Amino acid sequence: PCADYLDNGNNKMAIQQADKLLKKHKDLHCAKVLKAIGLQRTGKQDEAYALAQEVAALEPTDDNSLQALTILYREMHRPELVTKLYEAAVKKVPNSEEYHSHLFMAYARVGEYKKMQQAGMALYKIVPKNPYYFWSVMSLIMQSISAQDENLSKTMFLPLAERMVEKMVKEDKIEAEAEVELYYMILERLEKYKEALDVVRGKLGEKLTSELQSRENKCMAMYKKLRRWPECNALARRLLLKNSDDWQFYITYFDSVFQLIDESWTPPTEEEHSLEGEVHCSVEQAVEFVEERISEESKSSRPLRGPYLAKLELIRRLRHRGCNDEYKLGDPEELMFQYFKKFGDKPCCFTDLKVFVDLLPSSQYSKFIQQLLDVIPLSAAADNEVALPGDIKALQQHLCVVQLSRLLGIYHTMDKTEKLRVVRELMFRYRHGLEFGKSCLKTELQFSDYYCLLAVHLLLDLWLEGEEAAVWQCLTLLEEGLAHSPSNAQFKLLLIRIYCRLGAFEPVAELYSSLDAKHIQHDTIGYLLTRYAESLGHYAAASQSCNFALRFFHSNQKDTSEYIIQAYKYGAFEKIPEFIAFRNRLNSSLHFAQVRTERMLLDLLLEANISTSLEESIKSMSLSPEEDDIPWKDLRDNRDLTVLFSWDPKDRDISEEHRKLSLEEETLWLRIRSLTLRLVSGLPALSHPVQPKNSEKTAENGVSSRIDTIRSLLQQLEAAVESGKKFLEQKIQYPVLGPPPTRMAGFFSNGSCQCQTSLFYIVSDIYELDANGLEDSAEIQERIGNSFKSLVERLTDLFNKCKGDLIEVRDGTLKTHPNLLENLVFFVETISIALWVSSYCDSVLRPFKSNLQKKKKKKKESSVAMPPVFTHFLDYVTELQTLTSNVIDHIKGLEIILTALKLEELCLKDTLLLQEEKKFTKTVQGKVQSSYHHSVQEIGELLKKRLETIKKLKI
Repeated sequence: PCADYLDNGNNKMAIQQADKLLKKHKDLHCAKVLKAIGLQRTGKQDEAYALAQEVAALEPTDDNSLQALTILYREMHRPELVTKLYEAAVKKVPNSEEYHSHLFMAYARVGEYKKMQQAGMALYKIVPKNPYYFWSVMSLIMQSISAQDENLSKTMFLPLAERMVEKMVKEDKIEAEAEVELYYMILERLEKYKEALDVVRGKLGEKLTSELQSRENKCMAMYKKLRRWPECNALARRLLLKNSDDWQFYITYFDSVFQLIDESWTPPTEEEHSLEGEVHCSVEQAVEFVEERISEESKSSRPLRGPYLAKLELIRRLRHRGCNDEYKLGDPEELMFQYFKKFGDKPCCFTDLKVFVDLLPSSQYSKFIQQLLDVIPLSAAADNEVALPGDIKALQQHLCVVQLSRLLGIYHTMDKTEKLRVVRELMFRYRHGLEFGKSCLKTELQFSDYYCLLAVHLLLDLWLEGEEAAVWQCLTLLEEGLAHSPSNAQFKLLLIRIYCRLGAFEPVAELYSSLDAKHIQHDTIGYLLTRYAESLGHYAAASQSCNFALRFFHSNQKDTSEYIIQAYKYGAFEKIPEFIAFRNRLNSSLHFAQVRTERMLLDLLLEANISTSLEESIKSMSLSPEEDDIPWKDLRDNRDLTVLFSWDPKDRDISEEHRKLSLEEETLWLRIRSLTLRLVSGLPALSHPVQPKNSEKTAENGVSSRIDTIRSLLQQLEAAVESGKKFLEQKIQYPVLGPPPTRMAGFFSNGSCQCQTSLFYIVSDIYELDANGLEDSAEIQERIGNSFKSLVERLTDLFNKCKGDLIEVRDGTLKTHPNLLENLVFFVETISIALWVSSYCDSVLRPFKSNLQKKKKKKKESSVAMPPVFTHFLDYVTELQTLTSNVIDHIKGLEIILTALKLEELCLKDTLLLQEEKKFTKTVQGKVQSSYHHSVQEIGELLKKRLETIKKLKI
């Protein structure tokens, strides 16, 4: 019953049941462990651990206890304890196949490859089954992959693995496909491509059957490594004869033809051309081969795209090489036109042709588009009306042409009125197309959704050209589109980007959760959420979005070792290095590092000095200023920056250069944030007692080295800020749907950066004062006084940059000012750091003051002069309090204005709005207003709590 309670999640009852059992049988191991699992799940980790260790110390060998302890240790994230368990069990029961294999898997969880190799061989000795032997071989390969020294892996681990497999081959003991795969993998890693080829082509290769064309693909890979182009060509040719729609083999075929031409290869006269048969080594043969594939295609039962696209690909390559043979294949424009006639009603037609539009001269673009339009069956009710498609096929064809028009830049050259006319037409077509999708399920997309998206892209162009109203119309159309097609991810992603650009985060959280991002997507598209949540003042939502991402990253560690174990069990050896690479790629993910850093800063912001002291908060996060856990050299940018569809021409689309710059900017910003976090985490350690300045021992007790750490971090921060400023001088503009810029520009321009650095300099000065005492430190005291003064001036400047209306109405159009929100958020953060620094100053000055008061009493003099630093500090705290109160009043004012904004009376300038669009416009503006209101409230709440803390800072 105890285990049943645990399975049903009723942990308290499980503990009670276990206690009952233990009263009767004091030494029932299993009951103790089940009780420990109950305790672990109710948050009593320490008790659970103590109980478990009590049982583990007895080295149990009964299956139930071992299984239960394994479950418990896994939940504690302590897989290394499982290995100790089974090591003990195997010693006591040396011939148990089961315990040996559990031990092997336990080593696999912690990545102990050397011990895995030994455990595998021990298993094989007890039970001579092939899989166990090959587990041991695979563990050798893993040692070679994880070895830091490449030389070692090439000279020791891999050759040993090769010898072990060869022994099995000689004894004719190879049974399974996985074993051949493993042999191939070893030879490939040893760069013995010739031997690998012989294995695949030989008798062992016959076992490679589970994947389609597994042998052919492996042969092809080896031919390429050996640069045996005749074989590559002949094999690709042979496979294309079998299936003329397999694109990868066209690519290999063309690659090899041109390689052979460049090497002026000629076929031998007497014997076979190559191991794989006939070889083509001239342009004429390639042209003829492609033409044959097309004439074959006309006989096939279903239309194949491969041969037609191969013809265009060949033209592209010939043109690229400057050959004048392309005329033999025909005119690309005509070929694309024919392709459209054949496949235009398929959604893939656009993406197929997109690759080849460079073949058209730009003077022909309009003519080409018109030519396509002329063959689409559209009919208009009257002469002056829009001609509409009569069925889904015609709609798809027309959509393809509209996408091509956007890609060829035809829409970009239009003026404002033309663009608006096209938007109207596209929306008219969109609504007409909804007729065809009446029977669609909620989870299916409407056939005409792309019309709506393209209309929004045109409006975004107008917005970037300075047309304020256009962005509201974008949101209106997208919300309307989403109402008809609630599963369309593109609508949601575009809404997320635009709302964030306008500074409204509230609607975004709901949109993102409806995307139902799974697993790896938290890394690839999570940035859409985490970049804006905190910077727009939605602290609670920011916490939540960081948690989503972190939960995925942390579970990745645990999950990957499970995948690896499954791969061993089922002999999918080639997947194991892939899983490990996947885990490493996630661990060094840029987004993971950003979320970790921002999450800790956010937690300190929301908790420290409000519900717990800064010291406790830092301790609970186990933060230390000396440690930097970000793998700067290996950071991987896993963001998917093309997740939003774009039909823009190449010169307007996101380029490789943009990706590089964005990664550089993100890394610089991460460095600034990470150093800030580490500087803050160093504050509590400073306020522990310092020995008098004459003593030589200060370095030993580590405090003086703590201030050195702070000073060195401060220098690093200065350097990072300099690099950041240099980077921003390039004034980079990313495409509107490209990577969002970081918060760095705002951080510099509003003055938060100068405030935060000067705060850490004050720490250094106060520390010096603390070490030198008050007597002969007039100079330091004056310096501190000046720092306090200039800091208050800077903070006041920062506050002035937060003033202004967040949402204003200008000639009937709404305009939002998200930068004011971002500045307010930076202000709150800077005030918080100021408070943490002030409480350090307070902890240093308070003891000085009480000493002075004691002296005063002793000497009974009324005129012991108070050192100036006290008045400086008191004035500063008073000014800080006044400033914070002013900001809180300003925020109250903002709340009142936001509540009073009557958006209903706003008639949007664009009277073209239809009735159904008006209701969506209302919704959109309501969402933005409510989101700003929410932001301001959260910022105000946090500042009020800060004000309470400031009031306590009176020496």
